[in-house]
Amino acid sequence: MPKHIGDVVCAIIENDDRFLIARRPAGRHLERKWEFPGGKAEQGESEHDALRRELMEELGVSVEIIERLTPVEHSYPDLSLRLIPFRCRIIEGTPVACDHEELRWIGIDEACDYDFPAADAPVLAEYRRRIFSVR
Repeated sequence: MPKHIGDVVCAIIENDDRFLIARRPAGRHLERKWEFPGGKAEQGESEHDALRRELMEELGVSVEIIERLTPVEHSYPDLSLRLIPFRCRIIEGTPVACDHEELRWIGIDEACDYDFPAADAPVLAEYRRRIFSVR
């Protein structure tokens, strides 16, 4: 049975019709895959506080949280997690890749060109449905 690492928050940071993705560094779990920035919530930390802390640590930005999307329970061979996605926008700072190899702004139609972790697939699908339902 894989080790459960708990709640992991992630941000779909929007800017016009694009959102930010980050590439995991070599040598880490899911190395070189593209992901939504974020990280593990600490014991007793709220989801919002965890997200704000992680984005400040990883990207050097402050965000406004727009909405929480549906959490995803996912098991990889070596670990399981509960991924909690949020739509956000930057209110202060410019993203810098402090914890990743690279950052990119992409449109939803470009997402299929990037190798995301399996846990991110339902997040991308829900996000696509939401943004196209409002247009």
